[in-house]
Amino acid sequence: MATRRILVCGATGFIGRNVVERLSRQPDIELLAIEHKSSRFDCPNVKWIEADLTRESDVSHALRNIDVVVQAAATTSGAGDIVNRPYIHTADNAVMNSHLFRAAYDHTVKHVIFFSCTVMYQSSETALRETDFTGEIAPQYFGVGWTKVYLEKMAEFYAGLGRTKYTVLRHSNIYGPHDKFDLERSHMFGATVRKTMTAQDGRIVVWGEGEEARDLLYVDDLVDCVENAIAHQDEPFGLYNIGYGEAFAVKDVVKRIVSASGRDLTIEFDRSKPTIKTSLFLDCALAKHAIGWEKSTTFDAGIEATLRWYKANSPS
Repeated sequence: MATRRILVCGATGFIGRNVVERLSRQPDIELLAIEHKSSRFDCPNVKWIEADLTRESDVSHALRNIDVVVQAAATTSGAGDIVNRPYIHTADNAVMNSHLFRAAYDHTVKHVIFFSCTVMYQSSETALRETDFTGEIAPQYFGVGWTKVYLEKMAEFYAGLGRTKYTVLRHSNIYGPHDKFDLERSHMFGATVRKTMTAQDGRIVVWGEGEEARDLLYVDDLVDCVENAIAHQDEPFGLYNIGYGEAFAVKDVVKRIVSASGRDLTIEFDRSKPTIKTSLFLDCALAKHAIGWEKSTTFDAGIEATLRWYKANSPS
């Protein structure tokens, strides 16, 4: 098989780093990775490129002679920013992806993989399919949700021009090694791990009621999906739900993390903090049918693997 040149954008972030570490082990890939505000990490068989993806010239330079782009770069944060500063998820994300999709067309990139998310879905007691987006987005997700939908449609538009195949992954909440584990910027799972492992007073405080339920997927399974899309997607445009396929209540997630940690902690709920009352989980049958993907990591195994990594790598 001929060597493919694959570029990972957002390579120093949570998802991007996991993609880089996996793809760097494949002998038939020439792997390039973009760094910007965060420093590169030590990984064999990777060529690093410094680029600001909000600058058209940087993007055009980075995408020359590239076969596959894995677009994991994004401005992201946790529930607090979604409630208090929702605008930070719109402008930069729209600008960088507009430049990337245009440059992919100009340089005849063969395949672009774009990470979307599930913020456009409404709460549901049944598994949601890709066609279950109704055009209504919860008010707290209005900016980020419509930005994601716009970018999905832009990907579909460019795929229709015939030069570049596009994969859009509407993934659920992802967790695992290299997550932020930051109380201000992390999503619920990473913040809970940090609270659990650093608690000094025998208790852990959780934002909100803990009744909201979320689909949680271990990051290795998402990287599996990237590999499957590269290897098996035949259609010029594919949009796939990628998740665990089950909803886990926040309070139950916290209990399971605390239990797996082996720490003796009391769980308390701070109802004065922001809470996003959604409940959803994904039907991933289309991804299985189109690219042969399905999850392989149980939730408890994912929790244990994440805690092992945290203990081995966290300075706290």
